[in-house]
Amino acid sequence: MPQQRHPASPSPAPGDRATDARLLTEAVTRLRRALRASIRTDYPWEQLPMAQVELLQVLAEHSPARISDLATRQRLAASTVSGLIGQMINAGLVARAVDPADRRASVVTLTEAGRTQLTAWAGAHERRLDDALAALDEADRAAVRAALPGLLRIARHLEGDSDVG
Repeated sequence: MPQQRHPASPSPAPGDRATDARLLTEAVTRLRRALRASIRTDYPWEQLPMAQVELLQVLAEHSPARISDLATRQRLAASTVSGLIGQMINAGLVARAVDPADRRASVVTLTEAGRTQLTAWAGAHERRLDDALAALDEADRAAVRAALPGLLRIARHLEGDSDVG
């Protein structure tokens, strides 16, 4: 199937924050969609829904965690997270245990299978992005590299980290 080309978006006027925000939204949305689609083409085993991948990523950094804490962190309803966690328990990606701090509550931890799946997912995405970056000329690669610190600061700001600096 031929690759569909999209017309380039107009360049923003310098300092036009609304246009910058619109173009960044478009770029992030298209990158995420294209990356997800390309991974499934090249790696058909990769079938985890993005919501589950994101929960695995949080658990890799903050484990064990209560479902309510995961819901707050992901800005999802606790019932939604509970349903996702139930699916992930059935798949062997996470395990539920009694919270040692409060035996009435439970916590969720990443299993070795979950960690392996997350590592494979990250590696597949990194390989696809590496290939895409290699297809750019050096000026574009340098521009992407230069933009990364600012993009990470935007992510921290959106995550509610007050120390974005």
